Amino acid sequence: MLIGVPSERAQNESRVALVPESVGRLVKAGVQVTVERGAGLRAGFPDTSYEKAGASLGDTAAALGADLVCKVQKPTGDEVARMKAGAHLISLLQPSSSTESIAALDARGVTAFALELVPRITRAQSMDVLSSQATVAGYKAVLVGSSTMVKFLPMLTTAAGTIAPSKVCVLGAGVAGLMAISTARRLGAVVSGFDIRAAAAEQIKSLGATVVAENLISADAQTAGGYAKEQSAEQQKAVQDALKAHLANMDLVITTAQIPGRAAPRLISTETIRTMAPGSVIVDMAAETGGNCEPTRAGETVDVGGVQVLGPVNLAATMPNHASAMLSRNILTFVQHLLTKEGALNVDRADEITGAMIVTGRKA
Repeated sequence: MLIGVPSERAQNESRVALVPESVGRLVKAGVQVTVERGAGLRAGFPDTSYEKAGASLGDTAAALGADLVCKVQKPTGDEVARMKAGAHLISLLQPSSSTESIAALDARGVTAFALELVPRITRAQSMDVLSSQATVAGYKAVLVGSSTMVKFLPMLTTAAGTIAPSKVCVLGAGVAGLMAISTARRLGAVVSGFDIRAAAAEQIKSLGATVVAENLISADAQTAGGYAKEQSAEQQKAVQDALKAHLANMDLVITTAQIPGRAAPRLISTETIRTMAPGSVIVDMAAETGGNCEPTRAGETVDVGGVQVLGPVNLAATMPNHASAMLSRNILTFVQHLLTKEGALNVDRADEITGAMIVTGRKA
């Protein structure tokens, strides 16, 4: 079997689907791997490192013409056309908003696995791309926010006097939010967090942060998969009201609240932002799905009365080396799940992991 790793051509995408370490493991398992020349360069993995791992280097056609193509972002129409009929694809596919892309793959006879659909079960934890990339994004969000602030994060005692630590609030305590909390704590900020899920509130406390509006935490606020449930308009209003007074005193706010397959919940109104001090910063990590803040614009910075509202997109790709390494391990584990002992591909649609991730063709 031949696995192909093409270069990513999506705007601002610097990651690579498989890093040399993972390629080496696949080669040892008897799999051939072709990597497009330069595919890993922007992530810090030169072609020579892939050759040392046992991969062959090729052009775009060679990588896309493999039996199994491993990508980061969903393929373009041109890339789909260059894949061979009957091939397999593993990548982020944004299945809830990519009906045309999935239809094109289906028409081409490609069996496509969406990395977003890895089931949240113990056996699949090491394949969970969303969690690994959220770890990177949560860390980077604090760095982006702190670099935009007009204050230090930690308390400093200097010859010019003592500087009080900045106050940071993180909304949403999933993987990204918890990483943001721990990062802000390491940098010396006074940190608080909010999440409607009881388990998440305990995790906020375990990181040394305080929990905001504990009275709004609900035991039934999460799905069976561990995600937060969508709230009613009344519940969202209660959250907004509870946060308003607290956020007025914050120097940096990181918002991470998202609901799979739906628009991000609106947590912060423009009115609330206007109560914050000029120079304060909000980093809205949900910008790509509509934003947690009313004025958020994906990929832009919006000034609201001197408060900077940042809407960064694809934060994980801004740290492509470690993001690629983590992503690659997720993909490698899934590929190993699909491989037989002889190194052949075995797609069992009845398997609870494999079947859940297939978005093309009729499922058995």
